[in-house]
Amino acid sequence: MKLHRRRWLAIAALAPVLARAQGDVNAQLRDAAQRNDLAAFRALVAAGADVNARDAQQDSAFLIAARSGHTEVVRAALAAGADVKALNRYGSTAVFGPAYRGHVETVRLLLQSPIDLHHVNSLGWTALLEAIVLGQDGPAHQEIVRLLVARGSDVHKADREGVTALQHAQRRGQAEVVRMLRAAGAR
Repeated sequence: MKLHRRRWLAIAALAPVLARAQGDVNAQLRDAAQRNDLAAFRALVAAGADVNARDAQQDSAFLIAARSGHTEVVRAALAAGADVKALNRYGSTAVFGPAYRGHVETVRLLLQSPIDLHHVNSLGWTALLEAIVLGQDGPAHQEIVRLLVARGSDVHKADREGVTALQHAQRRGQAEVVRMLRAAGAR
């Protein structure tokens, strides 16, 4: 009985150390995601790191990799159980960051998952609105808009001020995006 109690006390004393070590491995995983270090990312996941563990800014390794356009790390995170419903500090899902930053392949990959295209973040935008408002009128953003529309993003959804994707694209002089939105039925 005394030996069992001593073991329990020894394990209990190690709990904070183990928790810190787990926190360290999760921080290392987020760092590997930021650096696009796929080998380190996979090794850390195999060692028990959690792709959904958050830092103080509410970023997980999955959200960081997606925002950064690290497609293969995103693929590994999805395979490791990344939560596609996870939101960052702006209330955005993982598809928002690569959509506005022009990371076509990452958007393409995320659109193969059950990610919510109709989600509205704390700024009042969907991923489509964010891609248009914060994106550039180049080939990458045009392809992202095309992908989002093809997947069923709501072309009629307006932001908090009542401005639609079409109106934003017109205001920004994004002629090709305007054409795509009109072809999808936006008015």
